[in-house]
Amino acid sequence: MDNLLIITFTVVAFALIFDFINGFHDTANAIATAVSTKALKPRHAILMAAALNFLGALWSTGVAKTLTKDIVDPFTLKNGSVVILAALLSAVIWNLVTWYYGIPSSSSHALIGSIAGAAIASAGFGVLHYSGFIKIIMALIISPLLAFGVGYIIYSIFKVVFKNSNLTRTNRNFRVFQIFTAALQAFSHGTNDAQKAMGIITMALISADLQSGTDIQRWVQVACATAMGLGTAVGGWKIIKTVGGNIMKIRPTNGVAADLSSALIIFGATHIHLPVSTTHVVSSSILGVGSSHRPKGVKWTTAQRMVVTWVITLPISALIAAASYFILQLFL
Repeated sequence: MDNLLIITFTVVAFALIFDFINGFHDTANAIATAVSTKALKPRHAILMAAALNFLGALWSTGVAKTLTKDIVDPFTLKNGSVVILAALLSAVIWNLVTWYYGIPSSSSHALIGSIAGAAIASAGFGVLHYSGFIKIIMALIISPLLAFGVGYIIYSIFKVVFKNSNLTRTNRNFRVFQIFTAALQAFSHGTNDAQKAMGIITMALISADLQSGTDIQRWVQVACATAMGLGTAVGGWKIIKTVGGNIMKIRPTNGVAADLSSALIIFGATHIHLPVSTTHVVSSSILGVGSSHRPKGVKWTTAQRMVVTWVITLPISALIAAASYFILQLFL
């Protein structure tokens, strides 16, 4: 029992570390466009994003419950605490690698792939809840496509509505409005991303017989919200550069359209209790806006590199998690 408690405490600590890293890894999602258009100074943008990520994380727990029960059954998972610890180690490693190279990879893909990989290593492929797992994977696949389409449509509407407007005045007004859209996006990021660590901690508590249901305890919610907010305050400048400038040259009208598009998709996913990749959604929104604005102005090579990373994250994180599980088994 003492060993189980130690492992559980370790899982909680790594879950909060994951949320902290997720905060600075995904900070760019909420503020990259606002910083690139100079709507906000970097310091002000990061502080705003940190506060609204924190508040968003306290908004609901539906996504956390989905992650707790829809991939594997935490009540019957063999060596559950070790599985969860291996999954967290894998997700943290992959997040740090992609952050180091400035690649806007998905923390959600990394975590979900890691849970699946560690669980399969523990009990075989039959351990997965395939209906729930496929539902989550479909949400991760469809949400960027929706974000691309919504971004394209919203910017197309902007082009028609403001066709005869003075360009300088329009950009100035949109730059002010972008402060609010960036804030909205930061809040939406907190409503979805922070809940993933909440689900992981709840799985660990269930595996250790410290909790009998899937409800998210208040201390778990506050701890994860705080970790996410602190991580956001640190900032992720390498990814801000990629998302904010290496996809296309972003103007205030582009930024507002992209912010509104991505916030709409993320809020929708949170409402139906599904985890999505905020990185994928934001990047795809920018691509959709860029395609509507001027397709030749989009740096498609950067987009291709992102797509490759998105595709390989799930299998690579699953393999890292499986290897981590076998290594941890030797010691635990």
